[in-house]
Amino acid sequence: MKKGSEILVKIEKTEFPSIGIGRDGERKIYVKNSFPGQIIKGRVKKKKADYAEVKPLEVVERAAYEVDAKCCHFGICGGCSSQGLTYEKQLELLGDEVKELFRNAEVSTGEYEGVVGSLNQWEYRNKMEFTFGDMEKGGELTLGMHIKNKSFGIVNVDQCKIVDEDFRKIIDLTVNYFRKTDLTYYRVMKREGYLRHLVIRKAKNTGELMVNLVTTTQVDFDLTEYVGLLRETKFQGKLVSILHTENNSFSDAVIPEKLNVLYGIDHIQEELLGLKFNISPFSFFQTNTNGAEGLYSIVREYMGDSDNKIVFDLYCGTGTIGQIVAPNAKKVVGIELIEEAVEAAKENAKLNGLSNCEFLAGDVAEIIKTVKDKPDIIILDPPRSGVHPKALDYVIKFKAKEIIYVSCNPKTLVNDLKVLIDAGYEVIKTKVKDMFPNTPHGEVVVKLEMK
Repeated sequence: MKKGSEILVKIEKTEFPSIGIGRDGERKIYVKNSFPGQIIKGRVKKKKADYAEVKPLEVVERAAYEVDAKCCHFGICGGCSSQGLTYEKQLELLGDEVKELFRNAEVSTGEYEGVVGSLNQWEYRNKMEFTFGDMEKGGELTLGMHIKNKSFGIVNVDQCKIVDEDFRKIIDLTVNYFRKTDLTYYRVMKREGYLRHLVIRKAKNTGELMVNLVTTTQVDFDLTEYVGLLRETKFQGKLVSILHTENNSFSDAVIPEKLNVLYGIDHIQEELLGLKFNISPFSFFQTNTNGAEGLYSIVREYMGDSDNKIVFDLYCGTGTIGQIVAPNAKKVVGIELIEEAVEAAKENAKLNGLSNCEFLAGDVAEIIKTVKDKPDIIILDPPRSGVHPKALDYVIKFKAKEIIYVSCNPKTLVNDLKVLIDAGYEVIKTKVKDMFPNTPHGEVVVKLEMK
């Protein structure tokens, strides 16, 4: 085995997140997005004495339990990775991977309550970010997702199955319209071009639709005709917002340097567990609406009777969790780094008539020092990197009787749990919630109590 060589790997098991593991003698071989029973042809990216990393090129032999993927883009599109598995198998592997992470970290799950699946395996996403490009250099304009195993190249995903028909209509309309113009897509290396991204959001419970076209300012193009085509189209939902975001940054991310409202308003409104939330184009909101209702219901269940309790919601974003638990709490204090998200949280609290919520903007590790209230329950919902060590120190110093930890990355979760256990907490129960069917990701909810 040499770096750059092609080898065959028989996948024996997986580690989170869907990283297949095979063997070459005593050496472990890691292959992303592969599954037990598959034989993978791949290229060696890294070789060490005890392990190697292989870039998958082809599934030479499928596992006995695999099924045909529903989406015609699967295998080319870099979005979904596990459409070839039944949904039951996806949930089984997700649960096994999470439990093994806990075992390897020597952290108890307490009462393990299994994996809760998504209500819908298909058409569940309420937000998607698509990129303009081409499949081959010099080819016709495409709008969709990055091609698997290619640095550049965008596949048109007008038949994508994890979004609904309204998304597919907008993709198709947009790419066909701009193919008739002389406009070029933005090339990151050359830093030239006009068309960058298309971001679509849809409130699943209210049906409100937002279309956000992201371009550079290298061309002064009149978007009136494009807006007219969108407004003339019949959607299952209701189109309430057409936006144009100007983004001249050099990175390949959507950075809102200037936002122009071309039609309607600058937000959509969603309803979640009896509450209303205004969602702006760049505010965080769980991408699976029904999944979010399930996730937040688990948090409420784990809180139990909290009528006279003060709840801290750390890394609160736009305050969704905090507001959902607020009717069952004495007071909720939310802390979030992004100021715009905090302002949105305050507005949403007003919208829902919640007077017992306070939202503070700033670094959790710093703001938490200044809070005068003493929490009975702390809800942690950090980014993938986990809770900042300084913030975790202050969480421990509060000596809250209960902590509810909501994690989108169980790898950092188990590290933080170790610290909390050493500080005197005990894991009472753990539940896994699948929020992203056909992908390796999920959310884990853990309830801890001070011994």
